[in-house]
Amino acid sequence: MDTEEQILESFLDDLENNRLVLPTLPEVALKVRDAVEKEDASAGEISKIISTDAALSARLLQVCNSPLYRTRTPVENLQTAIARLGNLQVRNLVSSMVMQQMFQATSDVLDKKMRATWEHSTNVASISYVLAATSGVPKDQAMLAGLIHDIGALPIIVHAEDIDELRDDPALLDKIIRKLHTIIGEKILRDWEFPQSLIDVAAQHENLDRNPDGEVDYVDIVIVSNLQSYIGTNHPLTQRDWNNIPAFQRLGIEPEINVVEIEENKENLQEVKAMLA
Repeated sequence: MDTEEQILESFLDDLENNRLVLPTLPEVALKVRDAVEKEDASAGEISKIISTDAALSARLLQVCNSPLYRTRTPVENLQTAIARLGNLQVRNLVSSMVMQQMFQATSDVLDKKMRATWEHSTNVASISYVLAATSGVPKDQAMLAGLIHDIGALPIIVHAEDIDELRDDPALLDKIIRKLHTIIGEKILRDWEFPQSLIDVAAQHENLDRNPDGEVDYVDIVIVSNLQSYIGTNHPLTQRDWNNIPAFQRLGIEPEINVVEIEENKENLQEVKAMLA
């Protein structure tokens, strides 16, 4: 058994036996989600939870007044922002905003990899937001779907700090991530009790042959967004013939069109990235 096979087997064994340390959703996001799930949750109740995190409160206000969400009247306090955005949208935005806390590593080498993974995730999130606008699904949920699609890479990168072969060989680390991140990502989102529609994103976003019955879903959006994010690179996913990928057809998008380069999309793409920065 070679080194790659040994590492893969070790990760899978640790995952199956609950020895692999998985990231946990920050407490403020959990509390907001629990509050939103109560039918009588008020903007005041949710604002009390979010206000315990000053930075998050400021960012949510900023987002509410950004071109993505603003109306004619500027919002000056958190409770009004929550009332204007709505509980479900606030839940998704808070989950998105706190996600960056998890993309951290202790060594310089792996910190670089973690930062690159976060940057890729924000790119996919911003493209997903834009695609959702023409697909009839909630944009904030699509953005969150793009942001968490590679969440399964996190424990691999963190664990790599203790594995010399992975820490010293970026190519091998990338191989391990490609082979395991969808399996681990599905496990993480199940543990976080995310909806099945988002669990499917983590599990299926690299299944380019996926062609289910029914309407466009978040997996379709993230498959296309993920591929679009790799335009101009030599990533293995660019080697496929995109004309034969059902997600493009389901979204009604020509594979040769780069949505990032469409002028009317640029402002929204920049705003989403700024919000997640």
